[in-house]
Amino acid sequence: MRLLGLRVVRSQDLGRSHSWTLHRVTLEDGREVFVKKGGDFTAEAKGLRWLGGPSVEVLEVGEGLLVLPWLPSEPATVPMVEETARALAGVHRRGAPRFGADWAGDIAGLPLDNSPADDPSGGWREWYAGRRVLPYVRTARDRGVLEASDVQEIEAALNRAEQPEEPPARVHGDLWGGNVLYSRGRGWLIDPAAHGGHRETDLAMLALFGTSHLDAFLAAYDEAAPLAEGWRERVPLHQLHPLLVHCVLYGRSYRDGALAAAKSV
Repeated sequence: MRLLGLRVVRSQDLGRSHSWTLHRVTLEDGREVFVKKGGDFTAEAKGLRWLGGPSVEVLEVGEGLLVLPWLPSEPATVPMVEETARALAGVHRRGAPRFGADWAGDIAGLPLDNSPADDPSGGWREWYAGRRVLPYVRTARDRGVLEASDVQEIEAALNRAEQPEEPPARVHGDLWGGNVLYSRGRGWLIDPAAHGGHRETDLAMLALFGTSHLDAFLAAYDEAAPLAEGWRERVPLHQLHPLLVHCVLYGRSYRDGALAAAKSV
């Protein structure tokens, strides 16, 4: 087998993630790379290249294959976290032409609709409801994870939600703590569901499952790119989408979290 035009001399299996396999590969020139096999990585590669900045470099992408640099993880320090927060603010500031993206999205193997909102005069809230929340509400209902009353609760939350409008930001879209890899003295963004969205979404996702030195991260971000008043109260709104994705992937164990977020909106 050859990668990057070079012969593979050693491959270490690292297990599975969703439907694909993970590998640490050594090439004949001594370089080590990280390889994902067995999936469609088009959206991931496009997202990494589009985000730029602190994102990991895409070395090769092809049919059922994605090759990235091998980055050994290390403990995050406060300076590393603060630098990463400022870099993320820079990515957000670069903006996007619209809410969504010019490619079909993917999150954890599930389709992610990046098309424009049905109502072109609507803002982020309308796009978020139609493209990020309601599709997964319907799927979770059809799979028996959500009840009819749960659907009504979430729809009511979307109807009463308030969100100061901002121009589309260039967002990672799946920025839980595991998708910020600290290595070689800095933070790297990996595994994005990148699109034009609201920048508060990335910060809310970091808070959902926890990350190293979160308070330092948020303070550094807010200093670099001040957030609109009340952003902390809007965190549950932005967490609805990832919680519903988890409902679809893992079932009723995430139902209570999704409903609690809806009630908090």
